[in-house]
Amino acid sequence: MTDSRANFSASRRQFGRQLLSVGALAAALPGAATAATSPFPAKPITVLLPFPPGGSADAMVRAITHVAMAELGQPVVIMHRPGGGGVTGTASLTQNVAPDGHTLALMHNAVLRQPLLQKVGWDPLVDFTYITGLASLSTLITVRADAPWKNLQELLADAKARPGAISYGTVGATSANRIAGEQLARLVGGQFNMVPYKGGAEAITALMGGHLDVYGDPGVGPVALSGKLRVLASFTDQRLQRFPAVPTVKELGYGLSVYSPFGIVGPRGMDAAVVDRLHTVFSQAATDPIYQKVLEDYDFMPYRMDPAAYRQYAQEQFAREKTLLQKLGFKPE
Repeated sequence: MTDSRANFSASRRQFGRQLLSVGALAAALPGAATAATSPFPAKPITVLLPFPPGGSADAMVRAITHVAMAELGQPVVIMHRPGGGGVTGTASLTQNVAPDGHTLALMHNAVLRQPLLQKVGWDPLVDFTYITGLASLSTLITVRADAPWKNLQELLADAKARPGAISYGTVGATSANRIAGEQLARLVGGQFNMVPYKGGAEAITALMGGHLDVYGDPGVGPVALSGKLRVLASFTDQRLQRFPAVPTVKELGYGLSVYSPFGIVGPRGMDAAVVDRLHTVFSQAATDPIYQKVLEDYDFMPYRMDPAAYRQYAQEQFAREKTLLQKLGFKPE
């Protein structure tokens, strides 16, 4: 009897140690405890916006997150982190941010382009989780309604006759629209004085106030329709529905178009189930009439991509940017 009790006690101790070992292993697995106890989202979600309040990107993100909140069941807080040509805010995701899906950021092509222009401590193809593509900007070339240039040809002729005398505003020193403006001027042997702004609202205010000659970025639609601005051309493949009389740069013979999709990304290493949940919610929100109206008001074009397609786009766009910058002579600082 004594031997049986001893054996039973030994077996209980061994079984207890096995349970502790299994528990320790489970706790060590990445996200195991969180996945088991905390449905996503477990707290408010923060979206980092790399531009100041008041611009077209701000309006778009506010609209889609407002719709998405109902499905997520948690507030979505927009945190503005402008600077660095719209790169700093998004890049901050690479600085010890937990990959739990509760901190996201707006991605755009300037972030992909940045490592090709200067040394940074992150890789846009490695250090982000691509969640969903949203919309692409429609870039318009605009001047004040009382400006001397009645069309794009007159503007470019003046840029050639007076190189560097005409100020051309863009959002970010390395934005796609700044590069397109540089290309456009070079095609005619001219030059603009490129002036970077932190956001579209700031640039439009400068244009309206006479402190800027030309604005070559998106988001001017509402002001242009009021008659306060003159739209000379668009960097789109086809004329915009709201501006049917405005020619495209391509149809005027200059062969340039600009597409710069916005999307949502998170830190690297996010759980696939969380990524899928976020993509599904944002995709559903993108069909809402409120969001669709904002896209129309600010001349966005839908550019929806799932996580795999968005990552592939980023890889291909990075290669395109590298080729273009080498052609234009841009070198890393």
